[in-house]
Amino acid sequence: MDLQAIYALLLSIIAGMATLIGAIIVIIIKKENKKFISASLGFASGIMISVSMLELFSKSNELITSSTNTFLGAVISTICLALGMFITFLINHFVQDENKAVNNLSKNKLLTAGIVSMLVIALHNFPEGIATFMSSYGNTALGVSITIAIAMHNIPEGITVALPIYLSTNSKKKAFLYTFLSGITEPLGALLAFLILRYFLTDLFLGAIFGIVGGIMIYIAVDDLIPTSRKYGYEGIALLFTLLGICIMPLTSIIK
Repeated sequence: MDLQAIYALLLSIIAGMATLIGAIIVIIIKKENKKFISASLGFASGIMISVSMLELFSKSNELITSSTNTFLGAVISTICLALGMFITFLINHFVQDENKAVNNLSKNKLLTAGIVSMLVIALHNFPEGIATFMSSYGNTALGVSITIAIAMHNIPEGITVALPIYLSTNSKKKAFLYTFLSGITEPLGALLAFLILRYFLTDLFLGAIFGIVGGIMIYIAVDDLIPTSRKYGYEGIALLFTLLGICIMPLTSIIK
């Protein structure tokens, strides 16, 4: 392994582990603050919607179109988006069945949201790690800028995972563990890119992954996070921070 590859892998680790900063933010703020809960869940849902539509679906359409044509690109990327939503529908039902021991319905929904959020952000970070490695491997300056941008994305994504897990389990350890698992897939994706995928990865395959992950994130936001954010008596705050989350994420692309 050459020094450039080590450098690229190190950058992917930094970007992926930025999710833990989000977990730290959740832990240091009192979980009993219902206003904070409403705002944070609303903010997390806005982040998911924004990332899904402005980045993941857009990138999916771009990559698939480059391998087919404009019409097929739009159709296939939309099908992948819908497939991601359907997959999440199935996962939601499975996870809820497995967590019947959680008697409180709101906590059940939060635990489900946290587990599924961990899975989907892990899936999101995996191709992101591939992209980080491939960009950093050949261009040091580009790799640094992309790492900073992705780290800024990953901090609020860490909140998305840690918050519902912490609220539903009252466990700092579990909040950190699930957040760590969602972030570690980024350097794993980078490692896989170095060992194998750089020889076989196609735009069509990567575009399909981005589309499916986008659909999963939208489903979580709409079905779990937004409804739960409005159950604490601060509907206006929840809505405001949902919209704020949607608006904040595009700003992180300025430094790319």
